[in-house]
Amino acid sequence: MDQERTTDHGRTTHQGPSTKNSKLSQPSLFGPASGGTATANIDGGSRGNPGPAGYGVRVEREDGSVIELKDALTLATNNVAEYSGLLAALRWAVANTVSTLHIRSDSELLVKQMKGQYRVKNTGLQPLYEEAVGLVRQVGRVTFEHVRREFNKDADRLANEAMDEAAASST
Repeated sequence: MDQERTTDHGRTTHQGPSTKNSKLSQPSLFGPASGGTATANIDGGSRGNPGPAGYGVRVEREDGSVIELKDALTLATNNVAEYSGLLAALRWAVANTVSTLHIRSDSELLVKQMKGQYRVKNTGLQPLYEEAVGLVRQVGRVTFEHVRREFNKDADRLANEAMDEAAASST
């Protein structure tokens, strides 16, 4: 399911990994066509680990516009849900020609793996990590920051909404 909507506060909400509503553009031979900077707060979670899961992403562009992404995952671990949120943010950045992206996550494991400080030992996470590395290369400049939970409330709210949807669809 792919849904995008603008809320009363000018926020755009997009649900699902599909690119049905994304704008297509011809890539420039000389680098990103428009570039741009954004900060993405990401979160993922699972009820049961593995269990009904979901992720939430809150992206703020340099012009102050806010985009919210979320998706329910039928059955996943916490770490898979965290990586799913990262992948959603990176895909969004590539599709919207963002050339500088700052990722903020409360998952210390994900941040340290993406910074190269920890190896990715879990075979279930390795393909997600490899996809993320490829998307990072496409974006250009991506930085990662570990933040405490209380500084990731919007992404947490979206992830919980997605987990609620996953739990409701599994009953």
